Amino acid sequence: MKPRILVVGSLVMDLIVTTEIFPNAGQTVIGKDFSTAPGGKGANQAVQAARLGADVTMVGKVGNDNFGKSLIKSAAESGVNTDSILISDTASTAVGNVQIQKNSSGTENRIIVVPGANFELTVNDVEFLKAKVSNYDMVILQHEIPEEVNLAVAQYAKEAGVPVMLNPAPSAKVSGDMIECLTYISPNEYEASDIVGGEISGFDDAKTAVKKIHDLGVGNVLITLGKNGCVFSDGKQMIASPSIDVAHVLDPTAAGDSFIGAFCTAVSAGIDIKDALIFSNCTAGITVSKMGAQTSLPEISEVLSFMNEKGISPEKYNVLIKR
Repeated sequence: MKPRILVVGSLVMDLIVTTEIFPNAGQTVIGKDFSTAPGGKGANQAVQAARLGADVTMVGKVGNDNFGKSLIKSAAESGVNTDSILISDTASTAVGNVQIQKNSSGTENRIIVVPGANFELTVNDVEFLKAKVSNYDMVILQHEIPEEVNLAVAQYAKEAGVPVMLNPAPSAKVSGDMIECLTYISPNEYEASDIVGGEISGFDDAKTAVKKIHDLGVGNVLITLGKNGCVFSDGKQMIASPSIDVAHVLDPTAAGDSFIGAFCTAVSAGIDIKDALIFSNCTAGITVSKMGAQTSLPEISEVLSFMNEKGISPEKYNVLIKR
């Protein structure tokens, strides 16, 4: 049986500009490329999980416009159940202004998200999940929809005994009520820094931050560190898992979402945490080697082939194909 994952979150159409230098205030620069790509942290995580073999349902809201139609189509074509994606007649579909700087120093990105219909999602819209959440093995949440909606869904899941993963991005305060509902929390180093205070640079700082987040009441803490990999702790074991080298980093957009989608899929399939982290790092490694958000998210066959190329036995992950 496939892992059953519920994602409640955002859908965003990304408007992507590539340039050799980010403009300063008052400065105009000439860009190199422009494209659009379906995105949004919720939709990205849902699509990635579905492409890796999970049975995924997405709940969110888009505008009654072409961007909204494209986002729903993209998710559905990846195997996501989109029946519960709502359409607003009063707000436009969310857009993300993605600026990518590519030069001899490397590749970086900056993203501005205009929430649009994502912030029109209400507790009443998701109340139906109270009776359905027990059908899932994992619930994934992020910070691109209203906090009260996240909390309601997390409370439904907790009452039903369903694990909850919060990816607290973009960075925002995580309430005590939310923390009480979480099984997993997965900030990156910047979001973790906002939660515990102090700069996080490398594994040692991340390990200290993990312990502080445990003290807040979250049982499983996963801090992603970009090119430095990640650190995970369940309070009994601390695992530092390095990233996977790729020949060319083209676009880091959606790498974190790719990692989260892969991790939740693997864990929900019963794969050991250490192996799930390796699988997630490999999945994210493929993602940064391609342009765009959902356009860069790999299928399970591609991830297993990549692992084989890197000398990592993919055999234990075949469970995701066989289900």
